[in-house]
Parts: sequence; structure tokens; C-alpha cells
Amino acid sequence: MNIESLFYILLAILGLGFLVFIHELGHYLVARRKGMRVEAFAIGFGKPIWTWERDGVKWHICMLPFGGYVKIAGMQKEGSREPYEIADGFYGKKPMDRIWVALAGPLVNIGFAFLVFTFLWFSGGRNKQFFDYTHRIGWVDPQSALYAKGVRPGDLIEKYDGKPFTGIKDLLVASIMKGETTRIEGSKVDYFTGKKTHFDYTLKTYPSPEYVGKEKLNTIGVLSPASYLIYQGPNLLAGSPMTGSGLQPNDRILWADGDVLFSHHQLSSLTNDSTAFLTVQRGDQIFQTKVPRVQLADLKMTLPEKGELDDWQHEAGLKGSLQDLFFIPYNISPMLQVESRIGFIDEADQKRAFETCERCAFFTPLEENDRILAIDGIQIQTPYELMSQLQTRKVLLIVDRDPNMRSTVLWNQADQQFDNFSASDLRTIVSSIGTDHPVVDAGHLHLLPPVTPKPLSEISKHVGDEKSGQRLVLGLPLTDRQVRYNPPPQTQFVEVLRDTYHTLTSLFSGAASPKYMAGPVGIVQIVHHSWMIGAKEALFWMALISLNLGILNLLPLPVLDGGHILFSVIEVFTRRPLRAKTMERLIIPFVVLLIGFFIFVTYHDITRLFSKFF
Repeated sequence: MNIESLFYILLAILGLGFLVFIHELGHYLVARRKGMRVEAFAIGFGKPIWTWERDGVKWHICMLPFGGYVKIAGMQKEGSREPYEIADGFYGKKPMDRIWVALAGPLVNIGFAFLVFTFLWFSGGRNKQFFDYTHRIGWVDPQSALYAKGVRPGDLIEKYDGKPFTGIKDLLVASIMKGETTRIEGSKVDYFTGKKTHFDYTLKTYPSPEYVGKEKLNTIGVLSPASYLIYQGPNLLAGSPMTGSGLQPNDRILWADGDVLFSHHQLSSLTNDSTAFLTVQRGDQIFQTKVPRVQLADLKMTLPEKGELDDWQHEAGLKGSLQDLFFIPYNISPMLQVESRIGFIDEADQKRAFETCERCAFFTPLEENDRILAIDGIQIQTPYELMSQLQTRKVLLIVDRDPNMRSTVLWNQADQQFDNFSASDLRTIVSSIGTDHPVVDAGHLHLLPPVTPKPLSEISKHVGDEKSGQRLVLGLPLTDRQVRYNPPPQTQFVEVLRDTYHTLTSLFSGAASPKYMAGPVGIVQIVHHSWMIGAKEALFWMALISLNLGILNLLPLPVLDGGHILFSVIEVFTRRPLRAKTMERLIIPFVVLLIGFFIFVTYHDITRLFSKFF
């Protein structure tokens, strides 16, 4: 941990301490105004390191530089006198006076939150990631029922769990709920034609594959929202396969091997698909398609077929066993024409290789007499050239060089601009790949030379295990596009109130587990992280925590400010003050529960913290 990180942690602790301080200051000022005797006001907790007295109040600055407390006379029994018998004490005053004192702390926190939301609005809002607010799906679990129903990356979510969808926060909330089903509504989008088809599914939830071995979070198959894939530059990772590709700073990786891209998940999946991108002639038509690239050991071949492939291996100068080489599951003539399919040893592999690919723009199975013109954009003349090219996995990429990509857009306009590329320009480039007249540039779009991905272990020393080390990567650091999030202050205020309400109702109903709540350690982590992003982000989280602190303290629990309000309201109706013994019996169990709750959430905070390192 460096000095900068320690500094931000200190800022986080001081920031949280400030929120508690202004809360107690509210109690202090109103208590003095109502004629209550304030005995002490402490800034911080623990042993006082500096003490002075003014106007009968002992002021302390304590060792722990956060939080604080106000001690008002008559909050508890003094000698034989009941609290209500102490004239200048808290319970010696009228119930309405006590209510105002109890309300003061939470109201200060709530007011501070609104002031911060107002400041953020006037100052232009915060820079956030497109990822946070998009309605587009970035990745769908291929094993999910949602995927089986044809929902794919790039499709739009309109409602989630019956509520209007606002972004990734809704996915996270749904993931920790204990609901057995979730309803998703939206539109399937064809990005080459612009056609949209409405869908509405209610699906069973299941443990998310993204969190295997970690906290149990549920999903229906939406694993991430969409994001831009922008190379900011100027330097690539050492040994990156993209070196020499002509990639430029601020290029957006838009298309790869037949698919418009919507997330890192999708790009990684495409990079690791063992496929080849072919240019094929069928009669008078030329088209592009992806075909499986498989090891010959997986194919069921006759001796003549093996003999022919053995000849091609020799002509291509390929070393090693024929069984270890890659090819496509088709018999190919010397003129590169398709003669027939080759069967697989495993029937499941055969089914996967030749099944219809739903909503795939470039996945047309080859037919008899189709002639292969090029592979991965490289024209070929002979079957052994085809075999030679198939031994190396290559990825075709198209980038968007729109200069507007550098600008920051409003969060509520970002979705409309995500697909602001020219579909006709994209079709022009793709339809020319592998032909005699390839088009490399069309509008803002540019086709890069074929890229050969490398195993992660070849370009990074930080590899978790052997399996992840063998995963193919492009060695390409990509970032999302920034959006300006700047709703009016009342909108932010209501959003936080709504989220707090949903959290509390979910906890009390048992729909969500309290282990997902952040305790003191978790809150410090959140504020620390927000300071590292920027001052505005830190201010937002301070306002959010302040508003939550104010609302939670208004809950009618004896240990909170709302409990003191409740006692005062009871006294108004009964016209009898509560005795110290009665208050103790009500307060002590809740104190024990509160301490237990803090220990519980702190344990889970620490568990989550250490799980990042182990």
C-alpha cells in the first residue's frame, strides 16, 4: 500500500467522522436552544487528547479522528432521581422539545446530502462509465435459458423484475435477492438491419457462474451490461499481439470475427473460439462465414481422406503428427471446393459444429460445390495453403475512429449514441474481406490486419492457474467511454431514498441477506475508492452515506434517535413519562442486537477484503 492510498484512507475516515460530527452538532445546537444542559461534546472517540471547558460544556478531541457524541444531562437516572425529574435534562423538557432535539441530527445529515446533490448538479455532475447506466446487455451466459431463448449481447433491457431498468445497479440488487424467478422485458436488436423484436420472459434464477467459490449471487443469465471497448493508447502491453497492427489511440474495437462487440466477455469469448473466417463463393454469390477449426484427431476420417491430408501436410511443410493438426470438418477438393462434410468421433461435437447458429450474421454452413476463396482475409489457391493457415488462430478486427468518441456524453443519451456507427459502412468492409477488392476504410471504420492472439502466460507474469494462462488474449488494455451523470438534486435524493427503502424492506422481509451490507470497514473502503476516482465521486458517496445515516437514525428503535422520538410520542398519548427502568429494558436488548449486527457486517467486510488477496 503506497502513501497516496494511505492518504485516501485517512480522507475516508475523516469524511465519515465529519458526517457523525455534524449529526451530533445538530443535537447539540437544538438541545442548547431548548434549554437542555449539555455536559460534554466529543470530537472523535476514545481517550481525550485535548480537553477544555466553555459555557459549562466539556469539549474533547479524542484519539480516534472520526465520529463524536453529545452528552445531555438527564438521559439516564442520576442518583435516586428519574430522568424526567431533572429539570434542565433531556427528559425534563416537554415531549415536543425532545422530538426536535432527536430530529436535529438526522435532519442535518439529510440536509447535507441535499446540499451536496445540489452542488454536484450545479458543477456539471460526475463522470461515470457508460457501463453503469446502459440498458444494453454486454454478455449472456451461453448455458442459460435466456440464451436458449435467443437473447444476445447488444439486446436492450426495458424492465427487470417488473421495474423500469436503470442500469447495472438493478442487476446487482436482483443478484442478491432470494427470488426464485425474475422477469425480464426488452428488445432483441439486429445491428445490421436495425430491426427490434420485443421479448418478455420470466425465468428461474440460478447461482451466477461469475462467482464460483465466492458469495452466492443469482442470475437469469445476464452477466454484465454493455461497455465501449476503447484503446486509449499510446502504449501496448509488452509482447502484445496488437503490436504493428496499426491500432491508434482512441480506436473503439467495434467488430470481431463476425460480431459487433458489446463487452470484454464477448471479445474474450470470440478470441478463444476455435473458428476460421472464410470467404466463400456459391454460384455467383460471394459471402463470408465462420466455420469450426478442429483437430483432426476429433474427426472420423477414411484412410483415403487421411492420405490426402497427409499429402497436404507435407506440401505445407507442417511438422508433427497429422492428428494434432487443425482443419475444417469438410472434404475439400484440390480446387478448394467443398465435397462433403466429415463426421466427428463424438456426436456432441458433431451437433455443435453443424447446428444452426441463432442470430449469427456470419455463420452459414458450407454446402457441396462451395469454393473457399480466403481464410481470415488471406486469399488462398490450394488446400495445403488452407491447411497451413488453419494452424494459427487469427482474429479479424474492425475499429471505429469516430473523433466524437473522445467527448463525454450525457448518461441518458449514451445508449442512443452507442450504435451511432454506420451499419452500411460495416457491411461494405465485411463483405469485401477476402475478395479481389478488399475495402479497408469506410467512413470512420477501419479493418486491421489479421491478429494472432497469444496465451496469457506469454505476455503476463500474473497468471492465476495453468488454465487461465492458456487463455488466448490480444494484450489490449481497453476502457469504457465516459458519460456525464447529472440528474437534478431532487432526482438523486429520491433515488437514494428509494434504494434505502428497498434495502430495508428486503432485509426485514428476508429477501436479502444482511451479509451483503457494508459495515464500518466496507464503508471506509467505498469512500476510499471514491476518493481515488475524484473529489466529486467522494462527495457523492459522502452525501449518500449521510442521507442513509439520517434515515436509519429515524427508525423507531429504542437505541436510535427514532427511539427517543417514539418514547416522546408515547408520553404524549399516555401523559405519563417513561421510567428509567422501563427505558433500560427496552434499550439494552437493542444495544446488544446492534453490537451483534456491527460485528456480523464487519466480519463479512473483512472476509470480502481478504478474499481479494487469496
